[in-house]
Amino acid sequence: MLCFANHRINQSGIILFMKFWRGFSSLLLVIICILSLSQSVFIPQDITDKVRQYTGTLEFNYFNWTVDSLLLKLGESGIHLPENLSADTQHRLVLNYFSLVKDEETLAAKIEQIYADPSVKDPKQAATDDLAQQAQYQAMLDELAPVTEEVLQSEVTETLSAAGLTLGGQAIPSLLYHTTPLPKALIVSPRDTIRQDTNLSLLANLSLAQITDLENKISTNLDVSALVVDIGGVGIYPTMVMQSSDPTWVINTIAHEWTHNFLTLRPLGLNYDTNNPLRTMNETTAEIVGTEIGKMVIERYYPELKSASFLPTRSMTGLADAATPPGTFDFNAEMHTTRVTADQLLKEGKITEAENYMEMRRQVFVSNGYLIRKINQAYFAFYGAYAENPVGAAGEDPVGPAVRQLRAQSSSLADFLNRISWMTSFEQLQKSVKANQ
Repeated sequence: MLCFANHRINQSGIILFMKFWRGFSSLLLVIICILSLSQSVFIPQDITDKVRQYTGTLEFNYFNWTVDSLLLKLGESGIHLPENLSADTQHRLVLNYFSLVKDEETLAAKIEQIYADPSVKDPKQAATDDLAQQAQYQAMLDELAPVTEEVLQSEVTETLSAAGLTLGGQAIPSLLYHTTPLPKALIVSPRDTIRQDTNLSLLANLSLAQITDLENKISTNLDVSALVVDIGGVGIYPTMVMQSSDPTWVINTIAHEWTHNFLTLRPLGLNYDTNNPLRTMNETTAEIVGTEIGKMVIERYYPELKSASFLPTRSMTGLADAATPPGTFDFNAEMHTTRVTADQLLKEGKITEAENYMEMRRQVFVSNGYLIRKINQAYFAFYGAYAENPVGAAGEDPVGPAVRQLRAQSSSLADFLNRISWMTSFEQLQKSVKANQ
């Protein structure tokens, strides 16, 4: 009896410690995320300070968003939604949610077409019924989203546990995400080389006219390359995830952004903004983990989606996720060629020639169905950090291949993530890869 009682006491102590650690690590993560995302506000950086003269009231407020979202998620967790629903009901609710998002996307495209048609004299009147239907869709999505988020959080956490990435079955930090309109990212690079010097988060609802005007002012007045890009997720806490009808992409992104949370509590994440190689190490690591965990979630919970075909969510902005059928335009290969050639021209000091070449290549992508608005140095400075694929926007940058090689040398995904998360330089990564050859 005494042994049993002691065992119960020890168990209770462990549970209390884990609850305390989960809460403490989550609070610490919130503080670190807010400080890191707001870093350019408090730490003077020459080029960033100059750029911020033009962004003014256009910048996104992460503090307010974080407070509102934490309160929302705390309210949802108190309801214990997944625990009150059968596995079959959870499954159907998630699939119904994505089906509804698809319907809303289709309707939104129809409305956009009406407004873009010059022959329609009163687009608001012409789209009256569609706008009313869209409002109904959004109301239904608002009801389904909290349940869907809770279910997917639980399923991804269980998958992380199966992959050995949790402590006692609990993700640290706890996995929390919220579907929301995402801020846009203003990327600034020098013109004579491809390097991200500034990344500022802007309001989600900026018009194309506002975006173009901002890019032109910054590029002309500061003699830099500027680009405003759409993003799919942000590693604040709770993490932000874009609404999409592609469940595979959403689940990958949930795991991707949790990986950033995981890394933020370790040296690699804390050094995210130290230099471009470390940023690429962070993003490529998150891509690898997101893809592998996402695949495991689909196989375990939604096997019927394994053969489903979805348009690559990010391919129109810089990243192609799907394999290219033989004989068709290979986005990643063509983007790789574009990056390598642009790098060479810039290395030779031919800045204008490089910029003309990138614009010419952009037109090639557009003619093949990839509606990329602008390809410039800032474009590659941003997308080149996502180097999970052997070819793509990273070009010949050696960082991505080294991260992929470390994953290949690791005994498991957990082994890979735990090893790379404690690194503080690209040189450390190179030494580790070389030592294991």
